[in-house]
Amino acid sequence: MAARKSTSRKKSAREGGKDAITLLKEDHDRVRELLGELEETTERAESKRMKLLGTIEEELTVHTKIEEDIFYPALFDAAKNSDDKEMYYEAIEEHHVVDLVLPEVKSADAGTPEFAAKAKVLKDLVEHHAEEEETQMFPRVKKLMDRERLMELGEELARAKESAKAGVMEKLSGMVRS
Repeated sequence: MAARKSTSRKKSAREGGKDAITLLKEDHDRVRELLGELEETTERAESKRMKLLGTIEEELTVHTKIEEDIFYPALFDAAKNSDDKEMYYEAIEEHHVVDLVLPEVKSADAGTPEFAAKAKVLKDLVEHHAEEEETQMFPRVKKLMDRERLMELGEELARAKESAKAGVMEKLSGMVRS
């Protein structure tokens, strides 16, 4: 009976689940859309800018966590050469740079050109990172991992994403109460 249960779980994951790359690309698309909306705002739309920035921060925090905790280690473990490992380290460093720039954007007055400039730099960094993943890392990962492994990672990422979102929301609601 136990074998039957695990088989049906694998089957349902294939039917309704997403592989790791699909899930991560969807995250990239969502953040690109939000950053585009932020870039289109004017200095008069301070509350809209701050709301968008809060959503962007939440999306980036969750995405970074699941990539660094699950996807990147899987890439590192599957790495066959120094270029694969270099890709891993570069991605981690690009996340670090975003972590440095995001507080700069948050600390700027949302009604100023300085805010718009900092938001543009954040957008450029995130878009560069997503583009490199989609054009270099993801094709390489498809060669290093079979479809079944990518589906397993997709399931892991989806679970971790839900958990991380709950944690981020809890943290943010704690900040509001303080």
